[in-house]
Amino acid sequence: MANISIPNVTVLRRLLLPGLVFQSVIVGGGYGTGREIAEFFMGHGGLGGLLGMSIAALAWSIVLAVAFEFARITKSYNYRAFFQALLGPFWRVFELVYLLLAVLILAVLGSAAGEIVADALGWPAIVGVLALLATVGVLAYFGSAAVGNALAYWSVLLYVVYGIFFVWIVSSYGDDIVGVLKKGEVIGAWQADGLRYASYNLVALAAVLFVLPNLQTRSEAITSGLMAGLVGIIPGLFVFVAMLAQYPDIADAPVPIIVLLDSLNAAWFIIIFQIILFGTFIETGAGIVHSLNERVADVFAEKSRVLPDWARFVIAISSLSVAIFLATRIGIVDLIGKGYGALSYIFIVVVILPLLTIGIRKIIVTKA
Repeated sequence: MANISIPNVTVLRRLLLPGLVFQSVIVGGGYGTGREIAEFFMGHGGLGGLLGMSIAALAWSIVLAVAFEFARITKSYNYRAFFQALLGPFWRVFELVYLLLAVLILAVLGSAAGEIVADALGWPAIVGVLALLATVGVLAYFGSAAVGNALAYWSVLLYVVYGIFFVWIVSSYGDDIVGVLKKGEVIGAWQADGLRYASYNLVALAAVLFVLPNLQTRSEAITSGLMAGLVGIIPGLFVFVAMLAQYPDIADAPVPIIVLLDSLNAAWFIIIFQIILFGTFIETGAGIVHSLNERVADVFAEKSRVLPDWARFVIAISSLSVAIFLATRIGIVDLIGKGYGALSYIFIVVVILPLLTIGIRKIIVTKA
């Protein structure tokens, strides 16, 4: 199996890289459009939404810390090897759920990519969909190093642009945002939605495994996992607080980020942000598809063969094509509202509970 070789990196880079890749994989569907933030957190009020997101961050940090160390001690750096070590003969239950969720996430990305291109350029939505498909396919063709570097560097750029966006929105609508937060609304089961949101987004774990060989000790693995939860949630906090500027109406928008961008009335920044936003869709799609390729590559390796580059491209195009078909038939709002909610409960049973029981036990009895 190919992985990223970083022979002389600093410890800080080793610790941060998994978190940056994790954030890159969840950002396209999770934060890029703002739709998931609206679905899981806006309905709980300003304070309730922040509390829900804190639950999600805490859950990510704990589970990823355990998962990274489990991967290190079992040397399982693709999802097939990882869940064989964790679930034994029941690992295929994870694979079935993972494939369903992977297709669902790719469908959300396809739908959002089409809407972004249609809104920004007035072109048919299919142009955005095809551009996403082609770019992800090319990244998949070049393999682990290309995917890992693209995710890490784009992640840093995304932080910069999201930071500018956040400051601009707050400076323009600070009074509205503060007004919502001052109400102190905490509505409904924010704890449950925070956990559900964290649960299905842990699908990104499968796409992060290929960079974990760089972690050398138990301390590094656990620290990196704890940091990954924080790195992953920060862009989401930016988006949530910015969305409070138009709370509660923005909760019904198919792509809330576009509504906020239009309110800034700055064409140049809208163009820049939408380029970055489209890039986040590519990030997430590339991460998901790469995890599928690594799964197939592992089977080839068992037979002393190497997965051809052209096969990586074919797998990418095929999986995206199925997802795009779903996107055009169902639409982004229904995909997120109905699909993610149901699969989140399954992920709690198949991923979180085994890691926090079987995984921790194996870590304890294994020498660091």
